[in-house]
Amino acid sequence: MPPQAQRPLLLLPLFLTTLLYCQPISTVASQDPTFSPSNGTDYIRSGCGATLYPEICYASLSRYASAVQNSPRRLARVAIGVSLSRARRMANYVSNLSRQSDFGADNRAASALHDCFSNLGDAVDEIHGSLKQMRQVGAAGPSTESFLFQMSNVQTWMSAALTDEETCTDGFEDVADGAVKTGVCNRAADVKKLTSNALALVNSYAATGTP
Repeated sequence: MPPQAQRPLLLLPLFLTTLLYCQPISTVASQDPTFSPSNGTDYIRSGCGATLYPEICYASLSRYASAVQNSPRRLARVAIGVSLSRARRMANYVSNLSRQSDFGADNRAASALHDCFSNLGDAVDEIHGSLKQMRQVGAAGPSTESFLFQMSNVQTWMSAALTDEETCTDGFEDVADGAVKTGVCNRAADVKKLTSNALALVNSYAATGTP
């Protein structure tokens, strides 16, 4: 992978920590003073049990235990942030691949890459919309009606993003096997798993019924 493709991954912990702590002082002040990192990782492992890919979920989120603590809202939020970062990296990968690869007379691969990039762009926008909505959850006060409305928006956008990521590789069904097809399909599968996990954690938080 080229050096420039690795930079977003290196910046991800700082990016997500910033997202989580850009919140009202009252929320920060209410953190449990008895919290320990081991409690946080145990909480994340337990929460990841609700996902389709629990081991991937834990591996991708456990480093943020101190930020997540024992909060289902923070767990869902950081999972969305991880999903967004990976989707952006995937979109950049497909964009670079479409510019650098020579497909000769076979336009099917070029067309599949174009469609995949378009789908990923939509997914990135939808996940970003979910993250913005998650930042506003609870801002209107402890209203169950407001909470359910906001979480419904988050669930809708995350579901749409997952659909777009799944559609990304549809065009490669008619493309001959090779490095390009394998690389895109394998990476897309990884992105879909993270988004699926994030959606599951969003659903778990929504089920609590409280901001």
